[in-house]
Amino acid sequence: MSMTRRHFAIAMLVMTSACMARLGTQKGTQPPTVVEVDNQGVLDMTVYVMRGADRVRLGIAGGLKKTPLTLPTNIVFGPTTLRFIADPIGANRNSVSDEITVSPGDVVTWTLRQ
Repeated sequence: MSMTRRHFAIAMLVMTSACMARLGTQKGTQPPTVVEVDNQGVLDMTVYVMRGADRVRLGIAGGLKKTPLTLPTNIVFGPTTLRFIADPIGANRNSVSDEITVSPGDVVTWTLRQ
């Protein structure tokens, strides 16, 4: 490959990388918002997020471990007041968090003790 072709190929690669980086920061995109559930009990928990009266299932937080769960982007836009619910699998006692204000990109840690 000649030097001119090599320079052209490198320039195209740099331009493509710059364009791809710009696409990721365009208006309308937001960083993921995560709740890290520190489940210190032995039972697995089904975790939900509530915004007002809307309840959305986030996933399962295994017993005796930390589980990161990503919130859907349609739940958090700007500062949003949320509440989390953990429903133990095989038991009746739900855990409910206090209301907190969450912004896009936040990482919230919620510790569950049984």
